[in-house]
Amino acid sequence: MTKADLVNFIFERVGLPRTEIHKIVETVFETMKEALQEEEVVKISGFGVFTVRRKGSRIGRNPKTMQIVEIKPRKVVTFRPSEQLKQSIQKT
Repeated sequence: MTKADLVNFIFERVGLPRTEIHKIVETVFETMKEALQEEEVVKISGFGVFTVRRKGSRIGRNPKTMQIVEIKPRKVVTFRPSEQLKQSIQKT
């Protein structure tokens, strides 16, 4: 599902103008992005939790050349689904 699909889905259900829905969707995602940049936890009740996790540096290997390279430390976003989301997916 893309953002455009999400906007169309909400438009069909709510009936607000598409431009307003697009602004709302963009605002929600921008707010989540800003919170994650500040390393805050984003918890959406009934859906799941987005967190930022730090990964340390490690040694990796290029599988093509077998050359050993250092993988630099980085931050990654992780998602943990809620029990409600897990159960709803299992029902289908």
